Formats: sequence, structure tokens, C-alpha cells
Amino acid sequence: MSVPSIISVIDDDPSVRLATDNLLTSRGYKVYIFGSARDFLQSAELKTTSCVIADVQMSAMSGVDLLMHMRGLGQRTPFIFMTAFPDDAVRDRALKAGAICFLAKPFSTPALMQCLETALSGPGAAKT
Repeated sequence: MSVPSIISVIDDDPSVRLATDNLLTSRGYKVYIFGSARDFLQSAELKTTSCVIADVQMSAMSGVDLLMHMRGLGQRTPFIFMTAFPDDAVRDRALKAGAICFLAKPFSTPALMQCLETALSGPGAAKT
């Protein structure tokens, strides 16, 4: 039996965290949820996470700032972003920083699952 991938979901909206947790857990992933980038950075999951799914707009540290911070630490963890406020400039910044996908809320389950499959399959993935 294979070990499930560890997915860290970071969003300041509790309902989004819960819904994403339920969806991914039902698909066999091990999921950890965090209400802020700071909570994630202080967690043991920082080094064990297979993929981060993060909101773009959060207080204190945005999702894109978290990605750039992690890249500065040498972490290559794949990132998927979700946002209720899609903005082309932010999207471009996120993708240039190395995000795998940039999803506008509400997004479909197949869209998220495709992004996750791409993120977990390694480099060279298509970006949405």
C-alpha cells in the first residue's frame, strides 16, 4: 500500500479549509489545514508537504509571498493558488514564482484535481 501524498491547505476562510480538506481526504490524500502562512511556516509539515494549496489573499503574508519565502529557503514544494479575486498581475507573479496552477473561486473539483495531479507528477506541468 502506498503512502498518501501530504497536502497542506492554507486559507484564512474556515469554510474553504474544511471543504478542501473533506474533498482531498475523500480522494485519499493526507491533509493538514492552516489558517495562515505563519501557522504553516511554524509547522512540522513545512518539510513533509507534497503540495501546498493556498489562498492568494491572506492577512499578514499572502500566498504568493509565502511561495517566494519558501523558494528563498530552498523549498521546492509545488504550489496551487486559489482566489476569489482573480487578477492577471497577481496570476502572472504567482506563475513566474513557480506556481503550478492559479484557480479562481469557485472552481470545479476536476480543475483542482487536475492541478493536484500535475503538481504531484513533477516539473514541466501545464499552468492554468
